[in-house]
Amino acid sequence: MNDPSLDQMRTQAQQPPRAATKTGAAQAKLPDAAPPTPPAPMSSRSLAGRKLVLLLVATLTIMAGIIIAPSLPAIESRFGDSDHIALLSRMVLTLPSLFVAMSAPLAGILADRYGRKKLLVGAIALYGIAGASGLIADSLPMLLTGRAILGIAIGGIITLNTALIGDYFTGAEREKYLGLQQAFVQLGGVVFVMSGGLLAELHWRMPFVIYGAALILIPAVIIFLTEPQRLQRKQSRQTITALTSVPANWPVVAAVCLLAFLINVSFYTVPSQLQFHMKGLGIYDASAFGMVLAAFNLAGGIAALCFGRLKRRLDTAVIFLAGLSLMAAGFGLLSVASHFPGLVLANVIMGAGLGIAIPNVFSTAISHSPASLRGRIAGMVATSIFIGQFISPFLSQYWVSVVGYADMFRNVGLIMAALALFCILPSLRNGWLALTRQRTSYRGRRACRPPKKADLKT
Repeated sequence: MNDPSLDQMRTQAQQPPRAATKTGAAQAKLPDAAPPTPPAPMSSRSLAGRKLVLLLVATLTIMAGIIIAPSLPAIESRFGDSDHIALLSRMVLTLPSLFVAMSAPLAGILADRYGRKKLLVGAIALYGIAGASGLIADSLPMLLTGRAILGIAIGGIITLNTALIGDYFTGAEREKYLGLQQAFVQLGGVVFVMSGGLLAELHWRMPFVIYGAALILIPAVIIFLTEPQRLQRKQSRQTITALTSVPANWPVVAAVCLLAFLINVSFYTVPSQLQFHMKGLGIYDASAFGMVLAAFNLAGGIAALCFGRLKRRLDTAVIFLAGLSLMAAGFGLLSVASHFPGLVLANVIMGAGLGIAIPNVFSTAISHSPASLRGRIAGMVATSIFIGQFISPFLSQYWVSVVGYADMFRNVGLIMAALALFCILPSLRNGWLALTRQRTSYRGRRACRPPKKADLKT
């Protein structure tokens, strides 16, 4: 955008104070005041690089747990002399989720105060170092400490990556990019989980090498990502005042957060318990388990690509019904499958269900919140997801000790089926209310209808 000439500035100064005059004055101060958008358009090559870097950064979140999932039985054997090793070995997988939930809100505050880019570089560096610490950890407490620090880094990466997407993209372009990112994350999980399984065949420590590869992204972040320029504080305050006058639908938000929590408590029984179930069936090896999880992520990625079309054609409750029903069917099949093909098919069905259920969770929460609270509410949903992932091993391990693996998966499937029916209740209620209103309106029209001649003679 070109600076106005001196004549234009004098003309604007002579005009009476109006909204257009204030805009012109703001434009005249462009060299001193940061505009809300970058002053110069990016080349198509730079824009493509920016999008690719953000997609690669997003895959770091899916790498956190699934990479080392095939190593859990070997970790349990290596540190078998530790107390409560059955539970603690599962926590190696899920402990980062607790620290993600704790660190994400703080990362958002720091990002708003100090900017995004430098913090993202620091979070990726911490991610690579803490993730690779499993290569040298010689005790279970040391291994868990590295996983906790990894969770702090992931919380920063998720928050900063999401904030940058909101800064760089708007409207339909942002929605399209978020759908692409969800699919990219799920499909990236296919590569990472298979790599983790193959590396775990060599040694249980080898999958930790993949975390260190995240350090390669730091130069790309520095080159292709730019620090977003902010709105002036006065403008920001005026915008926030206008937006906060619209209340959030907190009952719906609370219901969605609870649903996100229950879905992830149930879903995370698969990466934390399935490998031990396969071991009991006598069909376990690390690469085979990696292929099972890869099938799960592949199906989830394909389903996520279809979510936009489903959203345009189906009601929110119907999408939840479809997603949770697929997960219920997958868990039911998982409880009776005793061979590798059956396990793969069960995970494909579950992955497809999760691939449309989780995007629908975020979409529902955001659609029932004002713009000024969307970031906070999205953070609440994300926190519910990661707390569910953290608590899952505690509940599932106790559950397994009582009923066994097969019955545990069957019971989880029944919970998913109950949630599916619960989600369809609002649609049934709305349909009943609409039918009741239609009957009331029809009776009112009949009451207002002029009497017939036969009625008058009577």
